[in-house]
Amino acid sequence: MIALASDHGAYALKETVKQHLQARGLEVKDFGTHSPDSCDYPDFAGPAAQAVASGECDRGIVLCTTGIGVSITANKVKGIRCALLSDLMSARLTRQHNDTNMMALGAGVVGEMLALEIVDTWLDTEFQGGRHQRRIDKMMAYEG
Repeated sequence: MIALASDHGAYALKETVKQHLQARGLEVKDFGTHSPDSCDYPDFAGPAAQAVASGECDRGIVLCTTGIGVSITANKVKGIRCALLSDLMSARLTRQHNDTNMMALGAGVVGEMLALEIVDTWLDTEFQGGRHQRRIDKMMAYEG
């Protein structure tokens, strides 16, 4: 199951991503927001990240206008490795090398078509393991 969340600035793109994920046959848990009315992104990105960290959801996608606020929020949750993505190479490498369990998109940064390509690349790329696991272990040790 994919956790999905956005604020008002990315509401329309979240809805497009949700439809895309469902068309791929994936189950989605939508943490909101559920309208384009002004809201605070931590209220939605935080619970989505907690669902991924707890194992309730396998991975998560969070969105806001830049993707910055939701990615920072998600990364505050222990166990989360959320990458802010705006290109296909980063989407691929963050899965291969960093085993990210969440990704963030900026609706004002990437268009709809690129956003969906980034989502697909991120979902379809497997972690390579090996030397990368050692680095992830060192990274996660900083959580304290």
